[in-house]
Amino acid sequence: MAEAADVVFVDGVRTPFGRAGEKGQYWDTRADDLIVKAMIGLLERNPNLPKDRVDDVAIAATTQTGDQGLTLGRTAAILAGLPLSVPGYAIDRMCAGAMTSVTTIAGAIAFGAYDIGIAGGVEHMGRHPMGTGADPNPRFLAEKLVSPDALNMGITAERLHDRFPELTKERSDRFSMLSQQKVAAAYAAGKIQPDLVPVAIRSASGWGLATQDEGMRPETTMDGLADLKTPFRPHGRVTAGNASPLTDGATVSLLASADAAKQLGLGVKMRMVSFGFAGVEPEVMGIGPIPSTEKALKRAGLTIGDIGAFELNEAFAVQVLSFLDHFGIDDEDPRVNPWGGAIAIGHPLAASGVRLMTQLAAQFAERPDVRYGLTAMCVGLGQGGSVIWENPAWTPGSGKGAK
Repeated sequence: MAEAADVVFVDGVRTPFGRAGEKGQYWDTRADDLIVKAMIGLLERNPNLPKDRVDDVAIAATTQTGDQGLTLGRTAAILAGLPLSVPGYAIDRMCAGAMTSVTTIAGAIAFGAYDIGIAGGVEHMGRHPMGTGADPNPRFLAEKLVSPDALNMGITAERLHDRFPELTKERSDRFSMLSQQKVAAAYAAGKIQPDLVPVAIRSASGWGLATQDEGMRPETTMDGLADLKTPFRPHGRVTAGNASPLTDGATVSLLASADAAKQLGLGVKMRMVSFGFAGVEPEVMGIGPIPSTEKALKRAGLTIGDIGAFELNEAFAVQVLSFLDHFGIDDEDPRVNPWGGAIAIGHPLAASGVRLMTQLAAQFAERPDVRYGLTAMCVGLGQGGSVIWENPAWTPGSGKGAK
């Protein structure tokens, strides 16, 4: 059998993320229109790509119903103007949907079945709150396979605080405040905007344009966070301030074999090194990225010390802190989410994985001293997902991240 092909991340874009609900900027926007807009933006940014060379389109959504249903990859491909010869499909791994779209397309490229693929995700949590229309098998609870609490992500975060007393509310609040500050600084420096695709939006007051993430709160202070309610448990530690907000948005990426990218003159922002998914107790789903990262590191022949840049999804601050503690990384390590994360930007479930990748790719371009980076996230029902990437701009001997 031939050797596996190198898989490269050519490009990635996303819509600005909006607050879910009637007051959010996308309340009157269809979910499928969000992903279509992102795909059109991706194709426009890569004019060297012949549209008929796309082998497949994988688009994820957690709640696949209504305007997030009907085999999103196929319908979005048609609506975005790809030829009818290009197939597509939908994926669901809850929060790791887009990440799984990427790794699934990547597997086909590595195997040699595809040269080029499009992978992404969308979530309109305003139209489709998580779990809408789902009918969990009663045996989950009757046979005590999982606790009823496992179906409530906020309660699983509270359980991390219970299990690890050193993960205090004060640490979560501080991490969250700094995330808000880092995102604000990244916006001020123009780091985030280049990969955003503006979206036309309609409201009662007329038409407008969504150009930035809607959930940012740069004025956040520790005193303000200390007084917030704990909705998941009386006198709890998880609040709206140290968790990601309910969010609408879409992300999409272009993947290729290294040979196809070279042949077509496509840029290469990252090379996929390895990936891993793992399962954990659903009641403490937030620790999922720990074993998935250990899997990915082992397969790559690397250690956590080889990773020079981390993009960790901030579903809950306590979840990221549990990861950092396990691997002996300081809460304020500059390698971790240097431009902030989901606590400020938002976490539109199945879309978030590609946001992490796009943000890492932009950092790689600025950091030739960093060879390896990690994108990782926790996943509902007790899972974790991790992907290790190599920086094509890395210069041997240039410092941090070299191996």
